[in-house]
Amino acid sequence: MYIHEFKAWPNFNWDDQLLAEKLGRVNYTMGMIMGQMSAAGFKQKEEAILKTLTLDVTKSSAIEGELLNAEKVRSSIARRLGIEVAGMVPSDRQTDGVVEMMLDATQNFNLPLTAERLYGWHSSLFPSGRSGLQKIKVGDWRNDEIGPMQVVSGSMGREKVHYQAPDAKLLPEEMAAFLEWFNNGQNLDPVLQAGIAHLWFVTIHPFDDGNGRITRAITDMQLARADRSPNRFYSMSAQIERERNAYYDIVEYTQKGTLDITEWLLWFLTCLGQAMDSTMDVLEKVSMRTDFWDKHRDTDLNARQKKMVDTLLDDFYGTLNVSKWAKITKSSTDTALRDIRDLMSKGILTQNEGGGRNTSYSLILN
Repeated sequence: MYIHEFKAWPNFNWDDQLLAEKLGRVNYTMGMIMGQMSAAGFKQKEEAILKTLTLDVTKSSAIEGELLNAEKVRSSIARRLGIEVAGMVPSDRQTDGVVEMMLDATQNFNLPLTAERLYGWHSSLFPSGRSGLQKIKVGDWRNDEIGPMQVVSGSMGREKVHYQAPDAKLLPEEMAAFLEWFNNGQNLDPVLQAGIAHLWFVTIHPFDDGNGRITRAITDMQLARADRSPNRFYSMSAQIERERNAYYDIVEYTQKGTLDITEWLLWFLTCLGQAMDSTMDVLEKVSMRTDFWDKHRDTDLNARQKKMVDTLLDDFYGTLNVSKWAKITKSSTDTALRDIRDLMSKGILTQNEGGGRNTSYSLILN
């Protein structure tokens, strides 16, 4: 049996004592992050929000195997939030749709979650009315006209059914119960409510496709309620993407278990705590980036130099040398060397120890 087949569904239960330590740590870290960012400068806060939302949108789609261009996502978010950033690029309809859903969930977290609002999110994910080459029912609950909603893996003829969702005829009643609970609350800790909402919605699986992304948008919406802020500084989706196999395993295990969801909530709180720990590193990088550009706001740099400095301030792996500079900026080695020497003269780059073929360079951050 799946949990939605029990007579007591959806009356979940859990052990508060087993959850207390992890829940307390998550709430403490959440308060630290929000406190740190409330004291941050305007530019630093904007950069942190932009970085987190970009990560959230790209990673939530990546979990489903859809790879979005991070620069397009970043530009789409910046335009919608009125954040001025250099080097914005045009975005496409698909990217804008995912961004619109995520921003509606987080920026309007205090508004009720309704069937119509969910239909709008679903339509924004599938503007063409298709999932890949397959035509799907968009902006409405699934009808199961081609068979029951199943989560399946394996090649054709060797499929393994991991889960089967409730029948389509039950969806109006199932979703009405979920939305009533989500909007009116149960005097629960809001973080716990995020974990329960995540499991509940993904178990119902009300749409033909896009259920995972909408589940994570709902989770972010409830976490924004927990933070009492539309500003996102940590990404649950990014952490789930890092632990994708473990995530699928615990969801399947829980859906085939009982209505005691203590183990799911322990996993959810652990994952959320790790997402917040990663955020502390991100915020440190954002602070470093903001301080760097404040220091060099009047330094004259060409487009290649700005691009490479931004790359070095983000997630540049290995050491920087002339050939890497030339490859990344699509320039000649002579141009790359001139750019590097110019940055050295301006106190932005320094040459590392060693020379010859091993000559490399690093940013001066102090």
